[in-house]
Amino acid sequence: MVRENEVREGELEVEMPEADDAGLVFIGRIRTPWTSRLETPRQGRHDGPICRLEVFEPWLPALKGVDFYSNLEVIYWLHRSRRNLVLQSPKNNGATRGTFSLRSPVRPNPIATSIVKFVAIEGNTVLVRGMDCLDGTPLLDIKPDRCEFTPLAPPQPGDFQTE
Repeated sequence: MVRENEVREGELEVEMPEADDAGLVFIGRIRTPWTSRLETPRQGRHDGPICRLEVFEPWLPALKGVDFYSNLEVIYWLHRSRRNLVLQSPKNNGATRGTFSLRSPVRPNPIATSIVKFVAIEGNTVLVRGMDCLDGTPLLDIKPDRCEFTPLAPPQPGDFQTE
């Protein structure tokens, strides 16, 4: 069971450096049924409850075309997460892993992503399934799922290509 601010055997926390503002802007809030980390699912499911991505002004015009995609990538700020663990024991068994090798919400910059199933748009709200965050979580961005993005033109000489 996860407990707030618990440091498990073998974990290592560090002093947080002074913040250097990156200029992030919250574009909205995420509404989910979960008010406690203990009840929040570890991974979202496309058959899970409908959640709401409430988008603030002046970002409403940016929703145009979102309904073209069946899956979206939602990027959000885990505002209630700790930020100071560099070694974590996710199974609480004393075996640790580095934070950057985990999908844990405890991170130096608690940015998270979820691939969600698009349901509908209602005014300033995008309805989706597949979220795994607390109610009121700040929304950073919404993007088409990169697996559904088709380039508009064939690769050109000099473009970055993978093997």
